[in-house]
Amino acid sequence: MSEVRIHPETGKTLRRDVRLQTVAVGSLSHAVDVPGWYPEDDSDSVHNGTDLKAMDEAYMALREEYAAHVRSVRKKLGLTQEEAGLIIGGGKRAFQKYESGRTPPSDAAVGLIELLARHPEEVATLRAFRLPPKNTASAADKRSSSVGRAGGKPASDPAIAGNARQSVGSGL
Repeated sequence: MSEVRIHPETGKTLRRDVRLQTVAVGSLSHAVDVPGWYPEDDSDSVHNGTDLKAMDEAYMALREEYAAHVRSVRKKLGLTQEEAGLIIGGGKRAFQKYESGRTPPSDAAVGLIELLARHPEEVATLRAFRLPPKNTASAADKRSSSVGRAGGKPASDPAIAGNARQSVGSGL
């Protein structure tokens, strides 16, 4: 007869077994045999550090492999790390972290990376949406220069100032 334990939270009977678990990083995944204490159904199991060693090793290997994949896709697209972070997401330094394996990309970034890996011509579409045109002021610069203006009039114009006070006072 096999050894059994009772789950400390659910009270279910657990038996020592090995089950296949999937480890995923980015768009990569790997199936790993994981020993542990399992219930009859697919609910919570109990593991110790030794049980999870193979799963941890697979996860670390996938992080390294996906980091290399991200670097390869970025280079294939002809993007710097900074450009990739601005176009795909995560900010200026995101791709340094992704490519070193320190931080995996978000699900949204993974989706764009994989889309661009299959359709590199679409980088121009993202570039048009995400990067300001070169040698012109960015949209943020234009917005900040028009703060306090309406219709090109300075905020000190009494008509504009009065409208602003009226809007605030009327709850609009």
